[in-house]
Amino acid sequence: MLEALGGLLIGVCLGLFGSGGSILTVPLLIYLLGHEPKPAIAESLAIVGGIAFIAAIGPTLRRRVDWASVLFFGMPALAGTIGGVWVSQFMSGAWQLAIFAVVMMLAAVFMFRGGGERATDDPPPRTRRDLALAVVEGFGVGVLTGIVGVGGGFLIVPALVLLARLPMRIAVGTSLVIIALKSLVGFLKNWDQLADSGFEISWTIIAIFIAFGAPGALIGGRLGSRMPQQRLRRIFAGFLVVMAVAILVVGGRG
Repeated sequence: MLEALGGLLIGVCLGLFGSGGSILTVPLLIYLLGHEPKPAIAESLAIVGGIAFIAAIGPTLRRRVDWASVLFFGMPALAGTIGGVWVSQFMSGAWQLAIFAVVMMLAAVFMFRGGGERATDDPPPRTRRDLALAVVEGFGVGVLTGIVGVGGGFLIVPALVLLARLPMRIAVGTSLVIIALKSLVGFLKNWDQLADSGFEISWTIIAIFIAFGAPGALIGGRLGSRMPQQRLRRIFAGFLVVMAVAILVVGGRG
């Protein structure tokens, strides 16, 4: 069953990287399951948000979530998501997919760059400038979330590592919490707009993806603890490039 395999893959990806869920979800829903772009983007937000919420329970219990970053990065991201969803109603599905592909390319750059990891799990002291940058970055990622239906983790994790100077494991846990919150807000706003446009959301598909994505996230978390994060990011970056090119090619033929 494509939905089960897709959910498992998305969960593993989120567990490994704290990101990448929507990058897989949107193409799966559109190109393999035949959903229209706009409802697929809304469904993606529900799926990724649900899986991220479940995946964030473990890091939260192990105290691998930086709540200061959730506040100064996550809250502006929520505001940006609302604005991005509002902007998306004036854009066609094709334009949303094109932006999605470009964002994926940008994500690949962040993944390839890597670096900035700390040897300990203790978040460092942060200046007002650090917090201000986190607010700006969070708002920008939130806007992208609303426009293209991505959880934004592929931008959140590098931002938390490079700007907030968080250890990778803390950044992943923090990213999952922010993704869950942002995806919920984006989905609710999208759902309201879809109802006015006559589109329907498949709750069955959403439930199947989340049901199989939750154990996938646990598997991904265990794998991530045993593999070098630098290598994982670079492998995933190559995958992002391939997926972005595929979306542009297939979308151009559609």
